[in-house]
Amino acid sequence: MPEFDELLPETRRALHHRIAGGQAEGRTPSLVGAVVRDGQAVWTGSRSCVDGHAPDVNTQYRIGSITKTFAAVLVMRLRDAGRLDLDDPVDKHLGGRAPAADGLTIRQLLAHTSGLAAEAPGPWWERTPGDLRPEPADVVGERLHPAGQRFHYSNPGYTLLGALAQTLYDAPWYEVLRGEVLQPLGMPRTTLLPQAPHAGGFAVHPYADLMQPEVVEDTGIMAPAGQLWSTAADLCRWAAFLGGAGSGAGDPATAVLSPDTLAEMRRPAAPDGSYGLGLQLLAANGRSLAGHTGSMPGFVAGLWTSPDEGLAAVALANATSGTPTGTIAADLLGIVADREPAIPQPWRPSSDPDPELLALTGAWFWGTTPYTLHLRAGRALELRPATGSGRASRFRPAPDGATWTGLDDYFAGETLRPVHAPSGALTHLDLGTFVFTRTPYDPAAPIPGGTHPDGWSVTL
Repeated sequence: MPEFDELLPETRRALHHRIAGGQAEGRTPSLVGAVVRDGQAVWTGSRSCVDGHAPDVNTQYRIGSITKTFAAVLVMRLRDAGRLDLDDPVDKHLGGRAPAADGLTIRQLLAHTSGLAAEAPGPWWERTPGDLRPEPADVVGERLHPAGQRFHYSNPGYTLLGALAQTLYDAPWYEVLRGEVLQPLGMPRTTLLPQAPHAGGFAVHPYADLMQPEVVEDTGIMAPAGQLWSTAADLCRWAAFLGGAGSGAGDPATAVLSPDTLAEMRRPAAPDGSYGLGLQLLAANGRSLAGHTGSMPGFVAGLWTSPDEGLAAVALANATSGTPTGTIAADLLGIVADREPAIPQPWRPSSDPDPELLALTGAWFWGTTPYTLHLRAGRALELRPATGSGRASRFRPAPDGATWTGLDDYFAGETLRPVHAPSGALTHLDLGTFVFTRTPYDPAAPIPGGTHPDGWSVTL
């Protein structure tokens, strides 16, 4: 349980100042923001150009490409259910309905590495009726880049992912999303079309304090790329979910996606490191954030989560441009993180020591480089250089019960395997073919190339 339920007055004032400044400097009709800590909204604030009509956390805004995070979660649920592989060609499941996407994988579409064009053929899709493009083949234009080689943002790519989910679930995309994700997470105000109370979308004149209403269209099959409307309250729940807050036994979030799958989505999947599997990745003020920004005519939005700090933030505005909601959301998160850093959880001893796991811990040597292996909660292991910098990684136990899989950096995905002699004695660790021994170059271990018969006796 969190030790503090409320933010300090000075923190709340700083948050309000950021929202007020964002609305004034961005010249937006209204702006609403919220901060989540440990899975719960701890602050909300808003500002409006009309006195007495500021939005609240239940006012809907269009969230633009934050919609893509919802589309990605549906795809990952299908993967976890064994109904697809991320390296499947998407057309395998679409039955030839998008021939221009032939050979492109689901993973490439999720990470925007398919090489597809950023926009659909024909007139500006955000401002035209969806019935202009009724089929997947109608939204896929030319490939601009070789698949898998670079990050290139593609709205048609997410349209194909939405069509994929709709095909495999055999139901309209939004109906699937509502039943599979929104209802379990308690997000009733996230809808395909606006429901009152909702903000109106406006274009603000770039050189005068004037504005006009923006067009709102149902984008049809393009909806998974940016159609959804939501509220600050619902997006607080979504941000907590994406950040993994509260994903314990019995929590409804765990039934939607496992913590491991959410962590997988937050890891870089694009060559430049800017995108995971459905999530934008951002380095801001010394912290790593995962989330998404969004825009549609009349609206901009931002959502960021910092899982390591148990924090997330949301910012929504109803102007086409001028208000950097992504930056504002990151700033709201940073204000709380810097002014009220998380209180570390108390250390507690293990309640179920395992002698075999305990025997793995302690000093190990990769050649002459000393490492230490630590036992963590849930049978996890952590390998660290004993001194200085070097390759380090956390390892999660594999389903076979006898090996571990690397989670970080150089050893990500590599297998850690303890090796025992016929007598049962632990002789060494095999980490992706690297041999770790209890002493430097242990002559009893199967070190490739062997060791000198004179051992450490050589002098110059």
